[in-house]
Amino acid sequence: MPNRLAHETSPYLLQHANNPVDWYPWGPEALERAKAENRPILLSIGYAACHWCHVMEHESFEDESTAALMNERFVNIKVDREERPDLDAIYMQAVQAMTGHGGWPMTVFLTPDGVPFYGGTYFPAEPRFGMPTFKRILSAVSDSYHDKPADVARAAGSVREMYNMAKEETRSSGTPSTELLDRAYRSLADDYDEEHSGFGGAPKFPATMALDFLLRYWARTGTERALSIVTSSFMAMAHGGIYDQIGGGFSRYTVDATWLTPHFEKMLYDNALLVRLGAHLWQATGSGEVRRVIEQTIDWAIREMRSPDGGFYSSYDADSEGHEGKFYLWDGAELDAALGNDSPVMRAYWGVTDAGNFEGRNILHVAERDRRALARRFSLSPDELKDVVWRSKRSLYEIRKRRVWPGLDDKVLASWNGLMVRALAEAARAFDNDEYRRVAIEAGSFLFEKMVVDGRVLRSYKDGRARIAAYLEDYASLALAALSLYEVTFDVAWLTRARELGDTIVRLFWDDGVNAFFDTASDHEALVMRPRDVSDNAIPSGTSLAAELLARLAELYHDVDARRRATWIIETQMPTMQRYPSAFGHALGVADMLVHGAVELAIVGEPGAPDFTALERAAATRYVPSLVVAGGPPATDGDVALLAGREMRDGRATGYVCRSYTCEAPATSPELLTEQLERVVAGGLG
Repeated sequence: MPNRLAHETSPYLLQHANNPVDWYPWGPEALERAKAENRPILLSIGYAACHWCHVMEHESFEDESTAALMNERFVNIKVDREERPDLDAIYMQAVQAMTGHGGWPMTVFLTPDGVPFYGGTYFPAEPRFGMPTFKRILSAVSDSYHDKPADVARAAGSVREMYNMAKEETRSSGTPSTELLDRAYRSLADDYDEEHSGFGGAPKFPATMALDFLLRYWARTGTERALSIVTSSFMAMAHGGIYDQIGGGFSRYTVDATWLTPHFEKMLYDNALLVRLGAHLWQATGSGEVRRVIEQTIDWAIREMRSPDGGFYSSYDADSEGHEGKFYLWDGAELDAALGNDSPVMRAYWGVTDAGNFEGRNILHVAERDRRALARRFSLSPDELKDVVWRSKRSLYEIRKRRVWPGLDDKVLASWNGLMVRALAEAARAFDNDEYRRVAIEAGSFLFEKMVVDGRVLRSYKDGRARIAAYLEDYASLALAALSLYEVTFDVAWLTRARELGDTIVRLFWDDGVNAFFDTASDHEALVMRPRDVSDNAIPSGTSLAAELLARLAELYHDVDARRRATWIIETQMPTMQRYPSAFGHALGVADMLVHGAVELAIVGEPGAPDFTALERAAATRYVPSLVVAGGPPATDGDVALLAGREMRDGRATGYVCRSYTCEAPATSPELLTEQLERVVAGGLG
């Protein structure tokens, strides 16, 4: 008989709807029962694409005897971390403090008023990894709760003290400067893996935001090593098993340091961030290989992740048919049968062997990166090799389509969709791709029509229904997406939406007593604490996204208060940004914008006209960090301040390049505009 989760919309919660565990969703019913019966709460947090979440479910939550113990002694609550990042952040902070590490599934034991007193991540059903069994944990925690209440109160009290630190007033640590950026660069460069690219060892994550900061640093300083780190890391991922060589798109991370063996789940947010980074890298280098990978990733997202409503789904699971990665793996014999005469070439290209490189099968990766050498070995021209690779990918994709697909988490999340819409809009602008532009506009329109109600954003959409009060990251991501849509359409309606959300963010999420943004709105459900996580983790923090939004709106509207607030946010984070730059990649990008000043580009004319488009394209194909673009007829009162006072010259569309209240001469030719943009990025105006 299904439990209470059967009434939820989250695919992760629905996966547990037939467990014998008496699961509750988070809400008043469960919390009130815990208080009425003086029971501890067992809170289990995970997400649909999480491999070890599935393992723990199969081992423990589907086991009748384990479920009976849980039901007898606890009030059991299951939470989808993607729908409730507030709960995830609150209780992950406690688990990390208790154990020194975190992860999912997260298993936390709470007092009836929601304060954690013990926690961990995955617990096995049988002894392994030197870990106690889950049943043993259940019995010990239950006994302690009832027999040693003083110990439980002491543990909960320590957590409360930690939570109270979030209420402390923030303080400025000085004005952001080039010293902050230089130190961050040196720290990241020192952590660079010279042999395999990327940062650190196994497991290895894309670190997209840190790479984006390094690309900015190269553009500002001309430091070639910074560009080399970005390019080498991006291409190492593109050639590795973390990138789906057949269908496109990136997995979340690799379990090794060489980018070969992925944790096969594919998340929308990773691919959104990588698409945006790749578009910037193409603008900087003109690399056809970078563009190919980004276009294939976008094509994958449109083909496999897009909902009929226009939004984008959340993720694909790592598992299919009960095995991790099965959907993506190949036998040598399969390859031979599928590719025929092309198989020897592609075996060499993808590193395929009969023994395999993962549990007896093959993760496809680009083993031979010198395409000219490979072509010579098989007596092919470079164009012939390109054709072999292309038709082989197409053939294997058609075969793979007939396999059992991994599970799809088909909920649409506001912040993740905002990231993807922004990435699509920037790729459309860079590549001048009308299809990407159309999809970005449709997805943005869906978000504002279905997930913004009476000026308030809702977090999750599924089966025609939007629900859950949104978080700071949702509001800021949607607003930044609207700004990017404005820059590819010059439709002022998108600008208006962004500004309205910016005003709402300050009203709902800023706290004057702490002088900081919180992640939940002021009228959000009362929890054991109001979360405020400023570090950039898998996605940019709500705080750093909001800071960027305010900084960009400040340029467009000459809004002094918005600039002051954005600057204050960075000032309060400078000490931790200097010590841990890899955890503040997006915030460092905002700091770069504040230190160097945004590059303002106003194109005055008629959008779509040939002379206007020529100037627009000249800017779009160049990498210009912190570029803020406005376009259209000369502004009148109430319009975009960046266009105010600008006029067309000689009846032609005219570009105005400015930074820090100093401007270049008006430009009516793409060539002159290009020169001006290159000069201003390098730090000069003339």
